[in-house]
Amino acid sequence: MYIYLIWINIFTFIFYGIDKFLAVFGYYRISEKLLFGFSVLGGALGAFLAMLLFRHKTSKIGFYIINIIFLLIWIILYYLDSL
Repeated sequence: MYIYLIWINIFTFIFYGIDKFLAVFGYYRISEKLLFGFSVLGGALGAFLAMLLFRHKTSKIGFYIINIIFLLIWIILYYLDSL
């Protein structure tokens, strides 16, 4: 589970970075559903860090809420798995 969480967070971080790049240059964007999906699958930490670093999706409160909720859920799941 540890390796999975590392990889999903790296991919999520990269996808947020790509979406920011696409937004700046006016290209076709990555869907918000896909970005939310990465958070649900365990990439909430990567998403949150990318939001802060790239200043991307920071005006949308839903992204903060979803990422914080799923970050807490994954922390709890990781803790329960390690018992």
